[in-house]
Amino acid sequence: MESLTELLQTKIPIGSWIETATNYVTDNFYQAFDAISLALGFFINGLIDILLLPPPLVFILLLAVFAYALHRSWKLTLAVVLGMLLILNLGYWEDTIETVGLVLCATILCLIIGIPVGILAAHRQWLYTILRPILDLMQTIPPFVYLIPTLILFGLGAVPGLISTAIFAIAAPIRLTYLGIRGVPKPLLEAGEAFGASRMQLLFKVELPHALPTIMAGVTQCIMLSLSMVVIAALVGADGLGRPVVRALNTVNIAQGFEAGLCIVILAIVLDRLVKQVEVTR
Repeated sequence: MESLTELLQTKIPIGSWIETATNYVTDNFYQAFDAISLALGFFINGLIDILLLPPPLVFILLLAVFAYALHRSWKLTLAVVLGMLLILNLGYWEDTIETVGLVLCATILCLIIGIPVGILAAHRQWLYTILRPILDLMQTIPPFVYLIPTLILFGLGAVPGLISTAIFAIAAPIRLTYLGIRGVPKPLLEAGEAFGASRMQLLFKVELPHALPTIMAGVTQCIMLSLSMVVIAALVGADGLGRPVVRALNTVNIAQGFEAGLCIVILAIVLDRLVKQVEVTR
């Protein structure tokens, strides 16, 4: 009994193991992480520069045209225009565009990885059995924990914020792609096979079109989860609306904090409506 008590009181050095592994990776593969950091940083900064290229009013006009062409709703278009004009009036336009760039980069990265992984998991149940606890862990670990290894591996800037955001948000497209593909009715697949469709034809002409609404729901969740990481990413040097929020928190500036938070809310509503409406109409 005493030996069992002593055993339970002996701390398992999980933190030390993780620290040792991180130090090993940092010491031996720092060149690879520097290359990844440069490539992702170039991609993020390039996208933000493109988004900042048109004047704000021209950008809002183009966004309004895009919203109306996509949904044919003047109410939605008017709401988008008013929301973006309010952000411009409050003086957070550049921060908002930087946030949009970070969210878009994180979403693109999540979809490039998440959708193929979700398709593979749907066709191979053993793979999803392995992925499920990993995805649960990724969604339940506090986001602040992701910042420690990414900050050590990639340094300060937008890249560790992007990596942390992608890790936090990638579970949504994987899960919903898996559910969408698994939800395709068997008679539909059997009909495709009866007409001589190959596995790739079944995937692109039967499974993906049927699963598209569920996959679009995953895209919406991915965008919202990425946007929720904006403030946290600012703690490691990422630009955007998280920066004035953190500054307001440090200086107890209620006005600045409320205005920056309001801009985040407006941006979240605009992005949600633009993507979610596509999911509903299809």
